[in-house]
Amino acid sequence: MPPTSDATISEHLRAAERALAGSGVVLTTSGSTGQPKSVVLSADALRASAAATAERIGGPGQWLLTLPTDHVAGWQVVVRSALAGTVPARLDGSFTVAAFTAAAATLTGRRRYVSLVPTQVVRLAEDLAGLATLATFDAVLVGGAALPTSVRERTEAAGIRVHRTYGMTETSGGCVYDGTPLPGVGIRLDEGRVRLSGSVLATEYAGDPHLTAERFVTDDDGRRWFVTDDVGELDVQGRLHLLGRMDDLINTGGFKVAPRPVEDALLGLPQIRDALVLGVPDAEWGERVAAVLVAQTPHAHTPHAQHPHTLGGDAEARGARPGVSDIRDLVRDVLPAHALPRQVLWVEELPLLRSGKPDRAALRAMCAGESGTMDPYRGSAD
Repeated sequence: MPPTSDATISEHLRAAERALAGSGVVLTTSGSTGQPKSVVLSADALRASAAATAERIGGPGQWLLTLPTDHVAGWQVVVRSALAGTVPARLDGSFTVAAFTAAAATLTGRRRYVSLVPTQVVRLAEDLAGLATLATFDAVLVGGAALPTSVRERTEAAGIRVHRTYGMTETSGGCVYDGTPLPGVGIRLDEGRVRLSGSVLATEYAGDPHLTAERFVTDDDGRRWFVTDDVGELDVQGRLHLLGRMDDLINTGGFKVAPRPVEDALLGLPQIRDALVLGVPDAEWGERVAAVLVAQTPHAHTPHAQHPHTLGGDAEARGARPGVSDIRDLVRDVLPAHALPRQVLWVEELPLLRSGKPDRAALRAMCAGESGTMDPYRGSAD
């Protein structure tokens, strides 16, 4: 296991060197969708992941560590540093724009990298100093959840080199960058379910041979694949687009709704800074589509009058956050009727796990309670 979070950078580097020289490391999954699992990653898998990342982003460099090292994203920052012979800078304490900027200022390497989760990028992108600091990095890896389209566009306009990564503990972290697999990584879809292969794959789940056999399978050609819980599709260029997790698919009124397209539609609205869509048990629909939303800060988007998808006069005159009817009207032209949210819950920030991923279980419990605004219309799904 990696050292505890209060260990020094030197202690983390020594632990990574021991893992790379020995039998690897055991890391725990984030538990964002269920019980955390202990995953055995070999030294070869750690090396393969680090080498493929370096090849994709332009070679070894110095990293800024902003994520916990007992989860794979933070741990791999240490591994990449150990292999490159560099010492990462570290952001201690709470993540703020000022703390991030101060930590980045201590970097001395010719090439500079950082790995972040979307919530961190959102905070930095809302601040001019944060954007300026992000622009000093040669690559910004963003994983763990979807990056809002408006934030991606803002960072791209500022010249920031963002790579949206997809992967998990079982693949030694991100193994698909911007929809394209890293060198040596394979993607296959089995009725929409994503499978991943390559030397980055974990050895096993510690102490759980049954789950290992279920999730790590070998095809007729002898190639080993990890069966994910994610649903996706490949475009004509072969890029992977994620639609959501299999267990996150919402069965509402006999229709299957993937959360990701709904989230993308909501994040395209100037009023919304962050969004998470999930299914909540419902007596009439089986499950209802619930949207948990974070309001955009006033200075961070184009005024409503200049955007085609804005609130009507009544909603704006009320000065209130839009309710279900308003939200449904705003995304009605880009989503099928059965995918329109039937519940809206506004929060100041999405609750996160230590890994930086949204706490879906907590949000589902909040939506299942009395919080939120239920759509009073109980007729057809128009």
